[in-house]
Amino acid sequence: MSLFLAHKRARFLFHRVILCAFLSWNLTELAEAKDHSSHRIKSMAKRSSIQSGRIAPAKALSLRSNAALVTDVNTGAVLYEKNIDVVHPIASLTKLMTAMVILDSGLPLDATIRVESSDIDLERGSRSKMRIGEVLPRRDFIRLALMSSENRAAAALARTYPGGQARFVSMMNRRAAEIGMASTWFVDSSGLSHTNASTARDLAKMVAAAARYDLIRQYSTTPEVALTRFDSGQQIAYRNTNLLLRRNTGWEINLSKTGFLNVAGYCLLLQAKISDRLVNIVLLDSWGRYSRLGDAHRIKKWLQNRYPAAPGKM
Repeated sequence: MSLFLAHKRARFLFHRVILCAFLSWNLTELAEAKDHSSHRIKSMAKRSSIQSGRIAPAKALSLRSNAALVTDVNTGAVLYEKNIDVVHPIASLTKLMTAMVILDSGLPLDATIRVESSDIDLERGSRSKMRIGEVLPRRDFIRLALMSSENRAAAALARTYPGGQARFVSMMNRRAAEIGMASTWFVDSSGLSHTNASTARDLAKMVAAAARYDLIRQYSTTPEVALTRFDSGQQIAYRNTNLLLRRNTGWEINLSKTGFLNVAGYCLLLQAKISDRLVNIVLLDSWGRYSRLGDAHRIKKWLQNRYPAAPGKM
C-alpha cells in the first residue's frame, strides 16, 4: 500500500512539474509578445507623430553651435530653434547693422574716405590689408566691411558719419529698436568689443531687415574682389570670410556674414534657398573654426530631407 501511494505521489509531482514548466513557458512567450507588440505600437505612434508634426523637428537635428535659429522667410515659421533668447557677444555680425545705417543715411557712396590712424584696432590688434592713408569710395568700405569683415573699413564708416562715431552707434541702436531687436545693443561699428551683444531671435530679425538692401545682398555674397589703391594704383585682392561662398559648394546664398571673437566663438548669419524654401539661419557661439560651416551643412541636409525639392529642382 505504501509503495502504491509513493508511486502515485511521484506521478503527481511529475505532472505538476510539467504543468509549471508549460505555464512558465507560455507566460514568457506572452510577455515577450506583449513587449514586442508594445514596442511596435510605440514605434508606429512615434512615426505618426513625427509625420503629423507633433514631435518638434529640433529633436531630429543636433548642432554644435550653442545657439541657433532657422526660420522660413516667406511664412515666418520657426523650423528649428536652440537657446534663441540667450544673449551672446556677436563680433563682426555687427557689420550688417553698420551697413544698414550707412545706406539709410543717404551719404554719397562714391565719395572717397581716407583710412586714418584712429581706425586701427588697438583693442585686439587685428590685422588689415587697408593701409593708413588709403583712399577708397565709401561703397568699397561697405563692401570690405561685409565680405572681408575689414575692421578698419567699419571704423572709418562710423568715424565719417555726421556726428562721428558716438552718433553712429546711437543710430545703430535706434535702428535695432525699430526692427524689434529688444535684447540687442551696440557700442562700436566693427564688433571688436565683446559688449556688442544680441540673441539668435533678434539676429534673425536683423538678417530679414538687411536682406531688403540690394547692395548688402550683393556685397555680403561677393566671393572675392580686387580693389585698386588710389595712391599707387596697386591692386589688392580681398576674399569673403565665408568659405561657403569661396568654393563650389552647391549653396544658393542671398546674404552672408561671419563673426569671431574668443568670447563670442564662431558665428554665422545666412539667408539661403534650400529645397525651394528661402530660410534665415543664425548660428552663434560655435567652438571650432569649421563647426559653424558643419552646422550649416547639417541644417541644409536636414531641410532637404524634411522638405524635398519639387521634381526637376535642386
